[in-house]
Amino acid sequence: MPGITDRSTAAPLLETQRIGHGTLTCADIVATRRFYEEVLGLDVIQTSHRSMMIRHGTDHTYGVVETGEVGDGMNMLNHNGLDVGSEEEVDAAFEALAAVQEQYGIRKLQRPHHSHGDYSFYFQDLDGNWWEIVAVRPGGYVADFGEADRDLTGRHEFDDLAGNVNYAHTHDPVFRARLGG
Repeated sequence: MPGITDRSTAAPLLETQRIGHGTLTCADIVATRRFYEEVLGLDVIQTSHRSMMIRHGTDHTYGVVETGEVGDGMNMLNHNGLDVGSEEEVDAAFEALAAVQEQYGIRKLQRPHHSHGDYSFYFQDLDGNWWEIVAVRPGGYVADFGEADRDLTGRHEFDDLAGNVNYAHTHDPVFRARLGG
């Protein structure tokens, strides 16, 4: 059951430096690279006959490995977010993807909508990976780490909101107003 958490006081078992990469799979490395470069505008390098690395705008990278299989793909909750600068850019991106959906094998394309305080849409690529095109505030989600009111850690007075979908995310403006009040 969802709820408010408390910060651990235990020393971490591991002394890692950063979250540096994740992994995605693809069925056809040639088609996937074309999609990543021509549609998403990602930086791509090929690291072996069946793998490549992608990144865009930061040092965080994804390894992409050709498995030859697609299957059902990832769960939409496990999506990859691509930030844009405005709601108009979200709408333009949606229209651009809709125009090339069949050409690039985009499996699913959802309409833009407001959710948890952001404006975005989700789509599933040719390999079954989910992506979100989202207009967020300057600094994106990483800005949350610099604002004390974004962290609900230890604020058990909000436990009663755990099951209320209207208060499910701290980017929701209604939730943010309640935090401040």
